[in-house]
Amino acid sequence: MKFLRNLLDKQEKYFQKGRKLERIGPLFEAADTCFFSPSKVTKGASHVRDALDLKRMMGIVVIALMPCILMAIYNTGYQANAALANSAALEAAGWRASVVGALGLGFSPESFLSCVVHGALYFLPVFLVTAFVGGNCEVLFAIVRRHEVNEGFFVTMFLVPLVLPPTIPLWQVAVGIAFGVVIGKEVFGGTGMNIFNPALLTRAFLFFAYPGQISGDEVWVAVDGYSGPTVLAQAMVGGKAAIAAGDYSWTDAFLGFIPGSMGETSTLACLLGAALLLATRVASWRVMLGLLTGSMLATLLLNAVAGRVDNPYFDVPFWWHFVLGGWAFGAVFMATDPVSSAHTEIGKLIYGFCIGVLAILIRVVNPAYPEGMMLAILFMNVFASLIDHYVVQANIKRRLARNAATV
Repeated sequence: MKFLRNLLDKQEKYFQKGRKLERIGPLFEAADTCFFSPSKVTKGASHVRDALDLKRMMGIVVIALMPCILMAIYNTGYQANAALANSAALEAAGWRASVVGALGLGFSPESFLSCVVHGALYFLPVFLVTAFVGGNCEVLFAIVRRHEVNEGFFVTMFLVPLVLPPTIPLWQVAVGIAFGVVIGKEVFGGTGMNIFNPALLTRAFLFFAYPGQISGDEVWVAVDGYSGPTVLAQAMVGGKAAIAAGDYSWTDAFLGFIPGSMGETSTLACLLGAALLLATRVASWRVMLGLLTGSMLATLLLNAVAGRVDNPYFDVPFWWHFVLGGWAFGAVFMATDPVSSAHTEIGKLIYGFCIGVLAILIRVVNPAYPEGMMLAILFMNVFASLIDHYVVQANIKRRLARNAATV
């Protein structure tokens, strides 16, 4: 590391203001701070210091995402191997299955190594395309605006592959992440200025622009030519009875052994990440608590009127909603985004509660869209600042009234 530090120090002068490589200075600074702490630090006594800077915060979030990433790789391969047990599906399998077969790993779901290798062949290309295209968008805007490359994209780079289906075409991943970074963040001024979560905006763009590849039953199992109903689709068609008679138990859904977006299937993995985020105070427990309460109350209310409505999805209990689709992943990693969520303490509870209610309403009431967390969070991103405004105004009025009574 000392050799690398000396090498970077010798090259730094060529990227300083007025030198030949000044225009690509942000690229050099990004490489420098990737390995070492920034060289510019505050020295005056008037500055407030905190051990948790942006770089450390992004690093903690990535560490919290590791259980979801590992489960995404394994479960994608597990679902693919389970589907390939069908000879018809094996005939329609793509090049990834050919690689697994050439390695002599077989397609048994019980083979841990086969599931990991097969899943990695789906996850890693999506991740690499996301990192390359999104990272270049970040660097390009930093060079044009002449500011440093921020660490904000570091988390988005990991989040985007986790919210996408395994069979999505890579060119759509490239288009989607470019839209999410440019329109979702850079047009607002960059990291810390955006009102939308870039990863969720990427998925929303792909969902509405290319619904054939990111919605429906056939995209959830990583095997070309194979299709099967998701648990959410089963619940929409037959409600609680369909789930009970389906191929997956509540435990399967909780652990993550069900088809779905690559990183959203395991509630257990999300809870492990939540424990780290809450212990380090990177994520707000108020947002999570509000979201949990809102979803539970909305589900109980819909369950109460299920017998009067011709919609079997009304009778799905809240403990099933919590383990299906992207509810857990959205509650832990998306809704708690410190930039796009509410910032006041009371506002965080209100913000989370509204997301929880909207997510269940979109899932249950809308027959064409059994998933609701993505749209609920994006919708509340728009109103987060408004919630904070009214909370602050209420606090001001209460303090004025208290001071008037004192006088």
